[in-house]
This record gives sequence, structure tokens and C-alpha cells, in this order.
Amino acid sequence: MSSTERARFRGRVVVALTTVAVALLSGPVGASVDSGSSPPAVVPMHRAAPTRHFAFVVNRMSGTVTPVNLRTRKAMRAIPVGKRPGAIVVTPDGRTAFVANGGSGTVTPIDTVTRRAMAAIRVGRGPTINDPNQPHSMAIAPNGRTIFVANARSDTVTPIDVATRTAKPAIAVGGHPLAVVITPDGGTAFVLDWSAHSVTPIDVATDTAGAPIPVGSYPFAAALTPSGSTLYVANYGSNTVTPITTATDHAGPAIRVGHAPDALAVTPNGRKVFVVDADSDTVTPITVATNRAHRRFRVGYTPADIAISRSGTTAYVVTTIGQTIRPITTKTNRVHRAISLRGYPYATAIALTPTGQQALTLDTYSGRVTLVDLHSHAILAKLPTGSSPVAVGFGR
Repeated sequence: MSSTERARFRGRVVVALTTVAVALLSGPVGASVDSGSSPPAVVPMHRAAPTRHFAFVVNRMSGTVTPVNLRTRKAMRAIPVGKRPGAIVVTPDGRTAFVANGGSGTVTPIDTVTRRAMAAIRVGRGPTINDPNQPHSMAIAPNGRTIFVANARSDTVTPIDVATRTAKPAIAVGGHPLAVVITPDGGTAFVLDWSAHSVTPIDVATDTAGAPIPVGSYPFAAALTPSGSTLYVANYGSNTVTPITTATDHAGPAIRVGHAPDALAVTPNGRKVFVVDADSDTVTPITVATNRAHRRFRVGYTPADIAISRSGTTAYVVTTIGQTIRPITTKTNRVHRAISLRGYPYATAIALTPTGQQALTLDTYSGRVTLVDLHSHAILAKLPTGSSPVAVGFGR
């Protein structure tokens, strides 16, 4: 990887983790930040119930989580967690959030009702994962019993027992695990090994890692079809997407997409995959039945993340420097007029709220979140959270 590519990676690693963990909040694909969501983008996850009217925003540089009341559109007092938190998952009942602290080597549980942090859980190898550019990624099993934490600097995944809030022995995987995705049946966790250019399957019942599956260069994000039969892996370094048949752990031929694919999402009907090509300013649609990529279409300057509506009719792509949300009709691939985020935001991620009526964008460099009405396209609120918001989960 060249120095330019490394610089791009450092700038986008949080976007990727947020994509695998946040954007999928609207659809059923991939390792998500919120088990109560879709998916993403997002699935081995549950859809968020409309009663979940709090968004919990992870602020990486502040070391906090800010609860946002979606009904009153007010940000509440931040909850201190560990150093450089980078990901969040929420239990299926919406009552407990778990926050991964990349700079502390810990996971902090939060009671979403009382909005208080509980005792941190040690994962990984302590100081060896103390890297500000490598926050953990996490995924929670559909039954809500186990969380898998990717420890990027120790090349391991740590299972956490949710009921007892204790860590089990770490599982060795490939180099620099970047993200985790769990199948809808909860049987297998797939780990993206960034520097090993592979995906490692883990048997959830036995916590046993299988043989690594070779994919493209620098796998960056992943999404599962709703049935769980196919895992799509976006390979940032080779400008490809690799389909993996989950029943056999077999990787199919690479699918050529645009430059630097760093986010993707699958429609709820399982028919299409939409891939965000960050350096091409495009989105590439893929037909699942044939694994064929179709003509790319432009969406704006530096697209970073994607979320698909619960109905599956519309995909929403957020652009960072472009400072917009682009709606796309999924059936026709028609790109509609951009929704302006108005000025200062440098949005790096998007998640649809539990009702599906609003979008929440994370404006990492301004330390704010923006709430947008998806029907009127009006900006409902711009709320200060903390320094570098990077992930969000929805709870009670």
C-alpha cells in the first residue's frame, strides 16, 4: 500500500467501521452497531423498534457517548466511557449498549434507561491495541447473547457473554481484523482481516476459527444478504467486491467496481447490492442473482456511507466533502436531487432512525449530528455531541 493509500485509509477507517456498524442500521446486512436495527448498513441483526427513541452517539476523541432524544431533538449529558471509543452495539431489547474503546482495550456497557456506564470489560491485549487509528469493530449475535469484538492490533476477536458481561478467551484470526459480520441464524461470525487480505469464519457455538478465505486487497466493509447465504466483501485496495457463499465458505470471482469501495448495503429483498466507490464519486449496483456489476452512477463528491430504507425502495448516500445526502431509487438506480446538509458538516456516516422517517448523519469534524426529515428533506436539528462522533446505536 502506497503512502497515499495509507493516508486515505487513516482518514476512512472510522467511516468503514461506521459503515459496517452504523449505516446498516437501516437494512438487514452486515455487522452492525445496533442489533435492534435492520443491517449497515446490516441481516444478522434485528430491526430497531419504533419505541427506541434515543440515539447513542459515540464520540471518539471525547471518550464519551451522547444520548440524543429523537422525540425532543435534544442532546443530553454525555456519558464517559474509555479512551477513543469507536463502535457500539445494542441488545435486542434496547436496554443495554456496549461501546468498544480502542484506546483502552475495553468495552463499556451502558444502561440505556438510566444512561449510566457500568464496569468496563477488558478485551484484546491491553496496550498493544492502543492505536487511535484502529478503534474496535463489534457485532452482536441475533439472539443477543454474545458480542464479538475485533481487536485490530492484537489480531484476535474476543467473545463477550452479554448476560454476565464477561470476556471469554480471545480467538486468533488474520492480520488486523477490521470488522465482524454475523449470519442471521447466528451460526457464523465472519471477520475481515485487513492486512491478511482474507476473511476468517468463526463457529459461534464453539468459538473456533476456520480456515481463512482469500478475498481481494485490503477488505474494508461487508454486508450479508437477508437470507445469510452470501457475504459481499468490499476490497478497498483492489477495487473489487468478493461474494462468499456462507454455506461452503467459498469465494466467487471478484466483481469489479469503482475506486476505493469502502461501504455497501443489500436491499431487504436481497436482490441488489449497492457499493460506495469513495474515490470515483460513484455507486456501483450489483445484481445478487448473477453477481454482475452494472453501470456506475455519480452521487457527489467523496461518498462515504449508505443506508437503505426499510421498504427497500430508496438508498441514501452521504457525501463528506459534498455535504449532501443523495436519495437513490433502488429499482431504477435513479439518483434524485441532493439533500443539502448546509455548510459546515463533514458527514462520515448515515443511519436511519428506528421509525425510518429520519436520517441521522454523523459530522465527525464539527462534533455534531444532523437530523433530516426524509419526506420533506428538511433539516430538523443540528446537535452538538462531542469531539469526532463516529458511531451510533438506538436504544430506549
